[in-house]
Amino acid sequence: VQLQASGGGLVQAGGPLRLSCAASGRSFSSKVMGWFRQAPGKERDIVAAITWNGAGTYYADSVKGRFTISRDNAKNTVYLQMNSLKPEDTAVYYCAADPGGSWSRADAYNYWGQGTQVTVSS
Repeated sequence: VQLQASGGGLVQAGGPLRLSCAASGRSFSSKVMGWFRQAPGKERDIVAAITWNGAGTYYADSVKGRFTISRDNAKNTVYLQMNSLKPEDTAVYYCAADPGGSWSRADAYNYWGQGTQVTVSS
């Protein structure tokens, strides 16, 4: 599986942004997908994850109620809709696929996209 994240940019606090992660590979639709983020000097942390059919989702406490993860298996794409953005959401956002263990652990994921920068101005 190869992953390509896009949609990052500069946005004012309170605004929305939608990230996309396009995947190649026939096995995409069977894999758990996740979004992580990493701010300068910090660890890469889970933002959200979604099961293969979209029936199950996981969100970090810091984004619950503001972010929504979804997927379209027909398009081999996973999305992260981010609303009510805050300056502390500023980070490089990565999509990842196929965790071998805990969804929330970066080291559990086998495939990674290249990252897209999200900057939220106050």
